[in-house]
Amino acid sequence: PIWQRDKKDVTEEEYETFYRDKFFDYNKPLRTIHYNVEGNVSFKALLYIPGKAPYDFYTKDYKRGLQLYSSGVLIMDNCEDLLPEHFRFVRGVVDSQDLSLNISREMLQHNRQLTIIARNIEKKIKSELKAMLENDREKYEEFYAAFGRQLKYGTVSDYGAHKEATQDLLLFYSHKQGKLVSLKEYVDAMAEGQEKVYYAPGENKERLSKLPQVETLTKKGYDVLLFTEDVDEFVPQTLMTYMEKPFCNVSTEDLGLQTEEEKKQAEEKAEEMKGLLTFVKETLGDQVKEVKLSSELGSHPVCMPPAEGMSFEMEKYMKRANPEFAFPVGRVLELNPEHEAVQAMQKAMTEDPEKAKDYAKLLCYQAQLMAELPLDDPYAYTEL
Repeated sequence: PIWQRDKKDVTEEEYETFYRDKFFDYNKPLRTIHYNVEGNVSFKALLYIPGKAPYDFYTKDYKRGLQLYSSGVLIMDNCEDLLPEHFRFVRGVVDSQDLSLNISREMLQHNRQLTIIARNIEKKIKSELKAMLENDREKYEEFYAAFGRQLKYGTVSDYGAHKEATQDLLLFYSHKQGKLVSLKEYVDAMAEGQEKVYYAPGENKERLSKLPQVETLTKKGYDVLLFTEDVDEFVPQTLMTYMEKPFCNVSTEDLGLQTEEEKKQAEEKAEEMKGLLTFVKETLGDQVKEVKLSSELGSHPVCMPPAEGMSFEMEKYMKRANPEFAFPVGRVLELNPEHEAVQAMQKAMTEDPEKAKDYAKLLCYQAQLMAELPLDDPYAYTEL
């Protein structure tokens, strides 16, 4: 068999022909991993990283696993125990003379030699992917387009039990650099004084790049990772930190940009404009849970973050995944006290209260649209 031959005696064409014939994939594999291990447990492995995901890859019908041989004799066609879930895309064969030909499927699950082989294979796959990431970025991004989501699922599954194997392989879109970057590349490029890994979850990069918080961070020279897949937001919640830098959701958390003096001034400003905040809350009623001031809105008059820790994107995901147990997240209307629209509303509050109410409703509708939230009454918005 080809996997039992010396690596230098096998041509690239032979590797590709074997892959196509063995695994019925007519796309060229992105990487071939052929290696031998000798020691307490000896084995030969020929592994392939596919170029494209099979049509059923993200379904329950897809069977992961490697073909397992003992001295060239097939023992099992899909040995799941040889391949961790986070690397389920890998195809290939493993041959070990240390395994008995008569071993049963039940005995394999508790076989010490098989566990050692599996650990070795996991480390090898990780090292090969990392080498591709560092030395052949174009090919790695091609791989990531096909299987990046699987790496993210692998990171968050089992409460992050496998994050050490996958976190360095993840890529996210950098707003500042305008391209995909790894978490290490993000941290290495952090501006002086930046202490957090900032990210913004949403449906598309264009809208996220216009968020008030992203604008504020960009002016300080800080980068923001733009999360556009459902699973993205679970990654920072699982990792918590990366290279000792905590993650920060710009839509739900304090950006940590204010000094103690600025915080004191903000508190004084909030007390000064307490009447306006109360007026807006009474005008909007149950539309919002809270109204408050914010100094992190840049040139925008308003924004609408969620009241609780769960983001609006997570709320949408939960509604799709399990509508029965999904619950709405409270809305908070944040006002920029330095913006002329907010100042005009404050002035109208005493001169023309009805006009001030219209301002409050209009700003709330605008905040909802910026947050990509549906309007309860679109017609009322058009009449303002």
